[in-house]
Amino acid sequence: MLSVTSAELNTWIAAFLWPLTRIIGMISVAPLFGNVSVPARVKIGLGILLAMIIAPTVPAMPALDPMSLQGLLILAQQLIIGLSIGFAMRITFAGVEMAGEITGMTMGLGFASFFDPQTRARSSAISQFLALLTLTIYLATNLHLVVLSTLAQTFEILPISSSFLSAGGMLEVVKWGGRIFSAGVQLSLPIVAALLITNIALGILTRAAPQLNIFGIGFPITIGVGFIMIGIVLPYLMNPIINLMQEGIDAMGRITIAMTPLN
Repeated sequence: MLSVTSAELNTWIAAFLWPLTRIIGMISVAPLFGNVSVPARVKIGLGILLAMIIAPTVPAMPALDPMSLQGLLILAQQLIIGLSIGFAMRITFAGVEMAGEITGMTMGLGFASFFDPQTRARSSAISQFLALLTLTIYLATNLHLVVLSTLAQTFEILPISSSFLSAGGMLEVVKWGGRIFSAGVQLSLPIVAALLITNIALGILTRAAPQLNIFGIGFPITIGVGFIMIGIVLPYLMNPIINLMQEGIDAMGRITIAMTPLN
């Protein structure tokens, strides 16, 4: 007759629950997986499936009761790790959305906004267009599979243990968060430069011919130049966006390494 002790049962539960928590944390915020349109059951099912695959390969874990104080602390740490590495990849999409916001405001389409269910906030039409373009590139280049592979590697870089995480990981997350603004400016710079030249030309035209109604002709010209520049720049955006997402994957590794306990 097969007999199982409570200690063995706790070990089996912990060996599955702790990796699952890190995986669920990443899935809940990472691009594509964490989209609000994806049902919670699908996210949990995907997390359980990944945990069943990854858990047998995870290095040895502490023999602790998962419901004890130390077990719950480990559970919280795994959730923090998962959220941090998922957020690192989400920042790359936020940078592209920032570029769309800058472009839309410069074109004069700041009023063309609607409710974004992903962020639960106002978002411009140009920003949503670039976000969908980025998601398409993300899927076409299989970077979503690279993210899952990086998640599996984090269990080797940062094994599950009862040691406290290093504060350097949170500092690395904050530093990487600043990439939103720099990426947004860099991606939108060609369009913003063209619109700046257009506005300067309209200003000179107004001074040369004051009788012209600048408000009547300036607005459609600015929007038209903006759309033309988007059409010109669009074919060249793929490589910068892929490089930005590759930076996000590298940031996932850096954040994991920075969280490694000192002892």
